[in-house]
Amino acid sequence: MAENEIFENEEVLVYTLTDDEGNENDFEMIGSVEVDGKTYCALIPYTEDEEEPEEYIVLRVEKSEENPDEEILVSIDDDEEFDRIADIFDDEFADIDYDMAADEE
Repeated sequence: MAENEIFENEEVLVYTLTDDEGNENDFEMIGSVEVDGKTYCALIPYTEDEEEPEEYIVLRVEKSEENPDEEILVSIDDDEEFDRIADIFDDEFADIDYDMAADEE
């Protein structure tokens, strides 16, 4: 397994995702990790509010079939794969000291 890293950045990355019904929603990327040669992203709904949501979604990065130079975010259908990646994010996010970050502002 590759080394697990969550990348933090001052810049906010916002993605507009389209669900199965065609609804578009904005999500902010809060971290990414590479495992076994695949990249996964953790995202939260993007809002102007300062309050952080308690839940996040996990998606896998894949090459677009229509344009191989383009990367897309896709749902993880395999429950075992999803649980393994969600556990990695849960462990990494648990290590972040949010009180320390708030003190720096």
